[in-house]
Amino acid sequence: MSNFPFTIPGHIQWIAQDSNGVWWGYTAEPHRHDTGWYENETGEYIRLGVTESAGWERSLQRVINK
Repeated sequence: MSNFPFTIPGHIQWIAQDSNGVWWGYTAEPHRHDTGWYENETGEYIRLGVTESAGWERSLQRVINK
């Protein structure tokens, strides 16, 4: 994630962008809805920042390198 513009906390396992440009970090794989992503009921989430929204539907990424 070397080109990701925000710091990702160590406990975050997934990142994804909503249609409004907001990036979120999740501790468990999130689910997709009409305009973005939501935490699964066992995970936590944190707002990471905002960038231009482009292809949010394909934005879900597993965080590997921390």
